[in-house]
Amino acid sequence: MGPILAAGKPIRRQLIIQWRKVRYRNSVEAVPHPLRVRAFRLLFTGRTLSALGDAVVPAALAIAISRATGSASALALVLGCAMVPRLLLLPLGGVAADRFDARTVALTTDLVRCAAQLLVGLELIGGTPRLTDIALAEMVGGVASAFAMPTTAPLVSGTAPADGLLRANALMASATSATRLAGPAVAGALIFTAGPGWAFVLDAASFAASASMLAVIRIPRTPIPRRSMRADLVEGWSEVRARDWYWTSLVAHCVWNGTAAVLATLGPLVVVHDRKGGDGLWVAILEAGSFGLLVGSLLASRARLKRPILTGNLGLATYAIPLFLLGADAPGWLLVPGYCLALGALGFLTPVWETYVFASVPAGVLARVTSYDWLLSLAAMPVGYAVAPLAAHAFGASAPLYASAVLVAAACLGTAAVPGVRNARPVEDRPTHVEDAPAVDRAPGAGEATGPERPQPAG
Repeated sequence: MGPILAAGKPIRRQLIIQWRKVRYRNSVEAVPHPLRVRAFRLLFTGRTLSALGDAVVPAALAIAISRATGSASALALVLGCAMVPRLLLLPLGGVAADRFDARTVALTTDLVRCAAQLLVGLELIGGTPRLTDIALAEMVGGVASAFAMPTTAPLVSGTAPADGLLRANALMASATSATRLAGPAVAGALIFTAGPGWAFVLDAASFAASASMLAVIRIPRTPIPRRSMRADLVEGWSEVRARDWYWTSLVAHCVWNGTAAVLATLGPLVVVHDRKGGDGLWVAILEAGSFGLLVGSLLASRARLKRPILTGNLGLATYAIPLFLLGADAPGWLLVPGYCLALGALGFLTPVWETYVFASVPAGVLARVTSYDWLLSLAAMPVGYAVAPLAAHAFGASAPLYASAVLVAAACLGTAAVPGVRNARPVEDRPTHVEDAPAVDRAPGAGEATGPERPQPAG
């Protein structure tokens, strides 16, 4: 009997493996692909077009301002006009998206940004651009962006299949990464053939296309009680603070963005001016990062992680690699794959993080919560931009790069000490409740409270 039983063990193991494969295949087939849902398909198409338009603009703006003024400070002024109102108004944008129909808010901001970019484009095509007009248009675009960014979460969660959020978020992230790869090439073709003004016209057209697609989407909305603006802001922050996995991860993400600004500021200086690689090496590094973002987001759609938040945060610690390599004057053949790996980890984290947040935060407060997420992420970047050149001037470029590598590794790896981060389980492994208790009634950091059951998307 012994040999017969021993021979039977591999057979039983194979049967169990086959049964698990069939069960997994059936569960996947039971969930419709997000692109088969009309509402999400329209949202995805519109957002992809507007992302492509946005990817074309940075190079066009830099060249246009340089041609018109020849001043780096003028470019900094225009960029600041877009960034400052975006930072200041992001929490108010979250309140607006929760109070009103997120689709209507997104449609309105698309039209506003369409008009702003069209104005800049016509100003440049006319041949006599005025810096004040461009700065004012970019300021209007920054205000609209502050109200548009928090609408992404309710739009995606309201149009994607209830059990297909991860795939939907991975699709959105992959499309954005692909546009970042294609954007510089499209920008170059437009700038050196038709002129930089046409890049802004293209961006305006992409916003118009996005608005037209949002106009035919109908998304279920969770009404919230009418209260003061301050009460709405406080409630959104309370939801963030009530989850230790959320706010501690946001601290790590904030540090990541700050160190990314350091790399963006000092990287060209180190690679282009201090090495033989020059412009070509820096372009290769940036393209490798965009490729890594795309591959990471594609892999995320197939991820079945036991601890998604922990895995994503630990992956972000790999950003220390390119920072350290830059500081150590490493050769290009190490820098390119190092940056590709680091950005691949970011591409992987983004859809995993968004899926977990969308399912864990009540629908009525989701836009406000994600607005604080955006606020912390963006706020760290100006700090990095400002501190990096000062530190490099005082101590040399290697010192701030090494310090940033240590800082980002410590912040991201340190989240593993947080119980909520370690205990966060995949969305599909947790029960979904029809209603959520108020934030003050939850055990903070449990990572188990889920938002209301997602309604099936219209269309």
